[in-house]
Amino acid sequence: MAETAALDNSKKIRTLRQSPASHLREAFVSGSAAGAVELREVPFLTMAGIRVNPAGEAGARLGTLTGGLPSASGDVRSSGDTAVLWLGPAEFLLVAPAESHESLGGDLPRTLIEALGAGEGQVVDLSANRTTLELSGPRARAVLEKGCSLDLHPRVLKPGTALSTEIGGIPAILWKTAEENYRIFPRASFAEFLGRWLLDAMREFASPEVT
Repeated sequence: MAETAALDNSKKIRTLRQSPASHLREAFVSGSAAGAVELREVPFLTMAGIRVNPAGEAGARLGTLTGGLPSASGDVRSSGDTAVLWLGPAEFLLVAPAESHESLGGDLPRTLIEALGAGEGQVVDLSANRTTLELSGPRARAVLEKGCSLDLHPRVLKPGTALSTEIGGIPAILWKTAEENYRIFPRASFAEFLGRWLLDAMREFASPEVT
C-alpha cells in the first residue's frame, strides 16, 4: 500500500509541476538554429546546497556519497549523472537527475542530510531554487560573450569547469559541460528574464542569412 501511494504521489507531482521557463519552450525551439546555437530548459534537476569542511569527517562522508568534493575554484567532480560544483572553499552545489529526488522515488538530498551529522555543516534542498538552461552549438560561446565578463576562450574555460558569474546582468552559475555545450543555473525568479536575454542574443545567429 505504501509503495502504491508513493508511486501515485510521484505521478501527481510529474503531472502538476511547471518549470520556471516552461512557458518559453516554444520560443526556445523557434529561436534556436540547428548547427549554430540551440537553447532549451532542462527542468527539475535535483540540486542541493552543501556547506561543509571538505577536509573534515563530514566532508569525507559526503564525498563518498557524491564521488568527491571539488577542491578549487571552477572544479567539478562527477560520478555518473551526479556532479558537485565548487562555489567556495566550503560551499558546493550538487546537481543530479530529477529522478534522484526523494519526491520521485530517489534518495537525494535526504541521504546527504543523514550522512552530514549534527552540527558539522549544512545540506539544503535547492531543487526549486534554480532551473537549468542549456545553450549548445558552435555559436554558443559568441552568444554568452555578449553579456558575460568571464574569459570564455577554450584555452581558459575548459570543459568540466563551473563558475559563478553574471550573464546579461543576471547572477548565475555557468558550467561548461562540453566544448560547445553550457549549462546555466539562474535562480527561478530570473529564469524568464535570462531566457529572453539569451533568445535576443541568439537572434543574429538564428537568422537564415548567417552561415
